Amino acid sequence: MYEKSQQLFERAQQSIPGGVNSPVRAFRSVGGTPIFMQKAEGAYLYDVDGRRYIDYIASWGPMILGHAWQPVVKAIQEYAIYSTSYGAPTLLEVEMAELIISMAPNVDLIRMVSSGTEACMSAIRLARGYTGRNKIIKFEGHYHGHADPFLVKAGSGVATFNIQTVPGVTPGVAQDTLTAAYNDLEAVKKITAAHQGEIAAIIVEPVAGNMGCILPRPGFLEGLRSICDLEGIVLILDEVMTGFRLAPGGAQERLGIRADLLTYGKVIGGGMPVGAFGGRKEIMQHIAPLGNVYQAGTLSGNPIAMIAGYTLLKELKQNPSIYTELEEKTLYLRDGLDKVLGAWGQPYQINQMGSMISVHFSEHPVTDFASASAANNARFKTFFHSLLKRGVYLPPSAFESWFLNNALQKEDLDATIHAVKESLEELV
Repeated sequence: MYEKSQQLFERAQQSIPGGVNSPVRAFRSVGGTPIFMQKAEGAYLYDVDGRRYIDYIASWGPMILGHAWQPVVKAIQEYAIYSTSYGAPTLLEVEMAELIISMAPNVDLIRMVSSGTEACMSAIRLARGYTGRNKIIKFEGHYHGHADPFLVKAGSGVATFNIQTVPGVTPGVAQDTLTAAYNDLEAVKKITAAHQGEIAAIIVEPVAGNMGCILPRPGFLEGLRSICDLEGIVLILDEVMTGFRLAPGGAQERLGIRADLLTYGKVIGGGMPVGAFGGRKEIMQHIAPLGNVYQAGTLSGNPIAMIAGYTLLKELKQNPSIYTELEEKTLYLRDGLDKVLGAWGQPYQINQMGSMISVHFSEHPVTDFASASAANNARFKTFFHSLLKRGVYLPPSAFESWFLNNALQKEDLDATIHAVKESLEELV
């Protein structure tokens, strides 16, 4: 069925560690051979064996309007003839910064980088430089990229592979990363009390996407804001997944939360490799060349990434009804899944906000990493492959949110719901 993918995977393992360039793609969490893609268009992925899939990854979030959206493709083609990189400032960088600032609350200044990992890493360095403190608080199961401080009790691929201690991360780095359970405000209060005057930042995914889609409890994010105000701690919202997806102004707008710093990822490049961090001028002016906190990157503000992201974000700003359409589609899918799963008679949970959604085979609500880990994730493996053979492509891990794109039509959602109904008959 996947003959060419199997051949490519065997070939790739001879030159690439594990045969993939990002671990979760190896399918080790779900078993089987990773699927090699040839192209994508709209709501669909097409593999090298000629099979078509309804896509619920959307390149891990950024393809909000679907794959190969023609205005973005055209913009990339037009600008590529000028050059793919200059190593010098461009008008595009300025326009992109102005557009983001006009859409995202609490962003006075913004610095472009090349990935979400780089954005989060830089935001932490800036918070440390601004406060003169060393320690940070992160939440179990949250993934902020693969920089050393974030690999302590991380989500996403680290959770998928059940890696608890990452070789190469020194004890000195690890001891400056303090962890608490997501949605546990009392734990955060105890940590801050035990490390009075030592904590530079709290970094959080406002809606977790790296242990499935997990929503903040009422008052949790507001409580973090209060603690940061009281203790002089920088509140960093990691909006690599939620930024410009949950609303034009991201989770900040949707949830009414005020951040000090924010991080963004591939959505601001229309799927191209890009990231950014920004926030209050009082803090951002400590970044070089204005201040002494150094950060640099040859490809930061890459013109091809900038024009792709600018084209996408401008459409989202001008047509906010896209968010209504996306949510309506996600609710339709959620209700359909709830109906067939309810008739199945086995325990399950569906978490959803906006166009993010995940299914957990659990008797209890999934509100943090412990409850996500306690779900029947072995059952998810069978579920994943059963849907895959029916042409539905989910994230190949129980610890990842699904992302809908607006190219999905009702027929695609109905086909997905029907595929789930058939797949449940194969689950034990």
